[in-house]
Amino acid sequence: MEYNREKAVLYAHKWAYSYNPRYYKFSGLGGDCTNFVSQALFAGSGIMNYTPVYGWYFISLNNRAPAWTGVNELYRFLVNNKGAGPQAVETELSEVAEGDVIQINFGNTQIYNHTAIVVNKGRGTPETVLVAAHSYPSDYRPVSTYPYKQLRCIHITGVGIPEV
Repeated sequence: MEYNREKAVLYAHKWAYSYNPRYYKFSGLGGDCTNFVSQALFAGSGIMNYTPVYGWYFISLNNRAPAWTGVNELYRFLVNNKGAGPQAVETELSEVAEGDVIQINFGNTQIYNHTAIVVNKGRGTPETVLVAAHSYPSDYRPVSTYPYKQLRCIHITGVGIPEV
């Protein structure tokens, strides 16, 4: 199934500076960045993956998959998902599209710390790729304004449908 990039980006713009009351606000629990991006991905895909532990879903604060709110867990889900929900491949910054995901590593480890959604691909450079994000609410923020050590770009290739 096709991923609706326009719906994902419109969702990101709508909620960049506020919080959708249908979801828990994770600001006090390690940050809301991946929760916000998951919501936008869901707006563009329309399908959650309810596989226990390794899926990608949000029902409530206490009934959600780690990939819904965890930076590295979301990456593992997206690039390994062969079932329901968004599916992706890692790509270069120059190849991102609107509605794709960028994860940021601020430190010197291989652990990424922040997730944002691409709202404008620009010319595919850190100065022209613009993102929306939570934890530090922003919209149309150039990737170059983050003090990053590494970027991980995740291109959404499609949406798997649930098996019946």
